[in-house]
Amino acid sequence: MTERDVDVLVIGRACVDHLCVVERYPEEDTKVQITQRIVDGGGQGATAACCIARLGGRVAYVGSLGDDEAGRFCLERLYHCGVNTAHVRIVPGAQTPAAYVLITAGSGKRTIVYEPGNLPPTGLDDALGDLVAQARVILLGPQATNLAGPLGALQGLPPVVYDCERHRPGIEDMMAAADFFIPHYGFLEKGGLSMEGASKHERILELDRMVSGRLVVTDGEHGACYIDEGDLVHVRPPEVAVKDTTGAGDNFHGAFSLALSRGFVIGDAVRFAVAVASLSCRAIGGRAGIPDYEQAVAVMNSLV
Repeated sequence: MTERDVDVLVIGRACVDHLCVVERYPEEDTKVQITQRIVDGGGQGATAACCIARLGGRVAYVGSLGDDEAGRFCLERLYHCGVNTAHVRIVPGAQTPAAYVLITAGSGKRTIVYEPGNLPPTGLDDALGDLVAQARVILLGPQATNLAGPLGALQGLPPVVYDCERHRPGIEDMMAAADFFIPHYGFLEKGGLSMEGASKHERILELDRMVSGRLVVTDGEHGACYIDEGDLVHVRPPEVAVKDTTGAGDNFHGAFSLALSRGFVIGDAVRFAVAVASLSCRAIGGRAGIPDYEQAVAVMNSLV
């Protein structure tokens, strides 16, 4: 590899997704029939990496997998998507986790039950340090919160994007270290920012004051927003025939990171990411509906 020949380095979770489509979400102590079942690779980091590759980006994925059949399946799916898997750690005797996804036909909304797994977190060693030096942008999945301090100590660090899923130990360190801190809006309510009676705008501005870098907030079917010179800018999503929202957030983070690596300003990067995340909902599974770069740019240019 030559210097900076990786557009995005992704560090995060990989798992196996078991996706089941049902006509209605089951009530407790009832039965519903599965109308479609798909098994594919999943996990926030791995799906974001596949998204970047689908969009034409040069992406390397770092994470851990067990030396089991599920781990081999995840690795094959990453490789099939065009992701550089040379730095994936295979842990002998470890179990690759799985996620079980119920998708409601019609709405495309999903409910996820997942295994935490027993894989060790990624640490910063010399090999990872060398890889960091080759990347234009680093995308950290929610499980990589532990890297806030070690990465911050490196010289010449490229921009760091953090996918904030929920409040975790060390999240304050990541708020200080990340150049782009990207939570879902639900984080503001569950992460100590409920601010009873406050508007959505007020809650986002309060979180923005706590973050050292730039704040971007995703909000599902409502799109995303960011702060520009103290003003809240809302990017609404395009109209899409939604079949499954699985992986939409992961694809947002992957697309946003790739956009940064290509020199997009933050507003264009958010619009590009909203376009990709929305279009990815057109098919069952987090990776099946990801558009190509030209499709994504065309939709991005239609957004305000």
